[in-house]
Amino acid sequence: MYKSVVGLIRYLACLATIGLLVSCSQPTPSINVEFRIPVEVAEINKGTVESLITATGILRTAEVANVSVEVPGYIYLARDENGNRLREGDTVTVGQQIAQVTGEDARLNARIESTRLALNTAKAELDRRQDLYDKGLIAETEVRQQEVSYEDALFSYDQSRNQAGKQNITSPIEGIILKLARDTQDLPIADGMLVAPGFELARIGPVEELIADVNLIGPELGKIKVGQSARIRHYAYRDKMHAGEVTHLAPTLDPINHTFKAEILVSNPDGLLLPGMYVETFVILDQRTDVIVVPRSSITSRSGNSIVFVLDGQRTRQQQVQLGLGDDYQVQVLEGVDVGDRVVVNGLETLTDGTRVRVLGS
Repeated sequence: MYKSVVGLIRYLACLATIGLLVSCSQPTPSINVEFRIPVEVAEINKGTVESLITATGILRTAEVANVSVEVPGYIYLARDENGNRLREGDTVTVGQQIAQVTGEDARLNARIESTRLALNTAKAELDRRQDLYDKGLIAETEVRQQEVSYEDALFSYDQSRNQAGKQNITSPIEGIILKLARDTQDLPIADGMLVAPGFELARIGPVEELIADVNLIGPELGKIKVGQSARIRHYAYRDKMHAGEVTHLAPTLDPINHTFKAEILVSNPDGLLLPGMYVETFVILDQRTDVIVVPRSSITSRSGNSIVFVLDGQRTRQQQVQLGLGDDYQVQVLEGVDVGDRVVVNGLETLTDGTRVRVLGS
């Protein structure tokens, strides 16, 4: 009995060993793995595309009024409705007082009291002679001589009144104060400082509309014209565009840099733009609306042709396209694709017709 059990165990062990050897000798089945290239896609829609000239410019006021002191004396700046001294950036209207020049120097310069007295004396003498002439006591020539003296006195008095009026300095235009009462070191001067005739008191300019002075390269001269629309953007307000228009082109080119200056009138109703700012300018050469556009990143060149890769299921289809107007971000497609097609915009460098892809983010 014992021998039969031992024999059975040995027999089963041999079978197991033979089965293991047979299984090890069989080849491992191969696994077929297909690699899919990851890509990003965008759906084609209709939109607006433009041809632009892009440049930088510096803003300035369209006009400026330089207000200077005309009589000597002590300067005192005007106050606003809250009693605060005027300062740069404040808005002033036509005829609004900016400052006043006072003191003995200003009074003596005007000489209004002495000229008034001389005028009254000349008038009294003229009346006296006229009365004597009417009574036949003097000749007519004496009356005429006094009339000349009276006219001279009246002229001197009017001059004095004009000089006295110059002590009260007002704004000739409406705008903001760009510069106000600064010394030779460009520091604000205090009230009561002695000033001489010719001292620049203020510089005033309107800011509802500004001018962007833009230097463009010579070849662009044939593309840009007066009247073309433009847009202006400052770096501090990246999402805010201001409407503009080309209003003037310089008649000559800079002989050193081979550039020419264009002036763009900029609308500034919100007051965000200020004179002296550097801005980006975009002159619109041409514009197409409601046309089929694709991202510029979806366009590649193959054998000299413009190509996009259209998503067709899980594979891409190489499609030749005819392009129209374009800018840095998108291009008009005249033929080759339609609204609703999805094109590859990222990862198309290694694609070929029929490549299997994996759309990222889907």
